[in-house]
Amino acid sequence: MKARSLLTLCAVLLWFGGAAHAQVDQSNPQLLIKTATQQVLDEVRTKAIEPDDIPRIMDIVNRDILPYTDFRRTTSFAMGRYWRTATPAQQQQLVEQFKMLLIYTYSGAIGQLRPDLQIDYPPVHIAPTDTDAVVRTIATRNGEPAEIDYRLYSTPQGWRLYDINVLGVWLIQTYRQQFSDKIQQSGVDGLIQFLTGRNQQLASGKQ
Repeated sequence: MKARSLLTLCAVLLWFGGAAHAQVDQSNPQLLIKTATQQVLDEVRTKAIEPDDIPRIMDIVNRDILPYTDFRRTTSFAMGRYWRTATPAQQQQLVEQFKMLLIYTYSGAIGQLRPDLQIDYPPVHIAPTDTDAVVRTIATRNGEPAEIDYRLYSTPQGWRLYDINVLGVWLIQTYRQQFSDKIQQSGVDGLIQFLTGRNQQLASGKQ
């Protein structure tokens, strides 16, 4: 397995796998990541996730990942300064369409998750006053290690995931320029139309 594929698999463990069938301790960011990813691997061992089973993937996201991930924060950061120019209704549409885009984009990788994937968690120092943290993980399959980082922030309800670093590039960074270009060309509504159209393409099986 090439490094890119391995990193993608690790990313979706938490981003689209969630914490299956159990409450996750959100008081510590590393513990949140560790517990959630392990429970996803346990679920894969019980029943494999088919890459084209979008309804099941959606169920997992809505049931298990939303309590631990702030998609709204992810979307607002990807939008940058343009987020403040969007109406509340537009913001809601953007969050939903961006979430769907990420689900469709990574659904193929979810179907490749295997129970022999080993994940290690290097020590991380988080001070009591820290409000933002990066949790590193080292994933190994067939003797090939790869690193992926998760970025979380602290809320009164516990830590929340909002960004992922794959191959040295943060997810928010990846989409920020694309979103900016679309908005400059056709405004916020143009971006919404683009995301909606892309999701319709992916839903129909077109790449």
